[in-house]
Amino acid sequence: MAAAENRAALENVSVMHDDEFGGVYIRYSAEKLRLLGITFGDSVDIEFSNGFTVKGLPYYSGYYNPAGEVLLVAYPGYPFIKAAVNFGGDLWEIAGIGAGDTASVILAEKGKHLAVQTSRDIQYTDERGDYASDVVFANFRSVRAGNIKKDILYRSASPCDNKHNRAPYTDLLMARAGIRYILNLADNDEKIRQYMSEPGFASPKFSELYKNSCVLPAQMTMAYGTEDFRNRTALVLRSIAGHEGPYLVHCTEGKDRTGFILILLEALCGAAYTEIEEDFMITYDNYYGIRRDSTPGKYNAIVNGIMYPMLYSIIGNESVDPAAAGLCTCAERYALDIGIDRADLDRLRDNLTGTLAKDI
Repeated sequence: MAAAENRAALENVSVMHDDEFGGVYIRYSAEKLRLLGITFGDSVDIEFSNGFTVKGLPYYSGYYNPAGEVLLVAYPGYPFIKAAVNFGGDLWEIAGIGAGDTASVILAEKGKHLAVQTSRDIQYTDERGDYASDVVFANFRSVRAGNIKKDILYRSASPCDNKHNRAPYTDLLMARAGIRYILNLADNDEKIRQYMSEPGFASPKFSELYKNSCVLPAQMTMAYGTEDFRNRTALVLRSIAGHEGPYLVHCTEGKDRTGFILILLEALCGAAYTEIEEDFMITYDNYYGIRRDSTPGKYNAIVNGIMYPMLYSIIGNESVDPAAAGLCTCAERYALDIGIDRADLDRLRDNLTGTLAKDI
């Protein structure tokens, strides 16, 4: 066994499936793993009791590796460390993990990925007083890119899931904005009803819209390269085409799932690359204070490591420079490929811009 080779090892720990996002929770905390000598930035091997093994993967405090690659992560708020495919398929299913299986985590190389961990490590707080305004705290804003009309499309953190203390602030802001339809990318009906039944739930506008069937519970993962994600994206687009705005698009934090959908919508509505990047990165300014001028290293790492792969998924070609691509044409092709018909595409554009497809 690897432990006999004098390498730090966590052996035969029970696992559980992350039903929401996919992946394998290994029932052990980051702090306990640190005490064993395995810390963020190390390279590790993971051996599952069913024989499935992953060698030399990075251990990070966030999702810092390229899309489609496996990592071990201890993301803030997770109950345990987790092995997952970043923005990809469900490792639980890929590895064939089942009830009763266990996992061993073995140190492969100390500090191999420390440079990435250091450059990408970003954290935020859930305290309102740490932010300049309610708008910043709730990551709430009207989207103005391309031909999108003023005050028709908004994005934010969740107005119903209050795990990050932002829901009441988002709810008040969306009420003031006159939101009429919500694209909830994070939840299903069961989870929404659970939030609404919790003591202290304080999102009356969300409750009103939900009870009037003006909330789409899309329950998307962050695996934007999968068929399931594409199907749910099609559902989101059809819902915008079939309902009147103003619209609010949100997930939990309003970063990844929301980021992808907004990139797609902005591109469909004729936005230039610079507009898409600017809107995408406001989120990272709101949460982390990351800006091109003050923190260029972290800014560029997020653009290249998170936003570009999303754009490549829409463009369909990683050799193309997103800044030089015909993003509207690429987004239209993507929408048609996932099953959106021309009539719905025209209605979506008309609802968001007042301009039919032929005029974009």
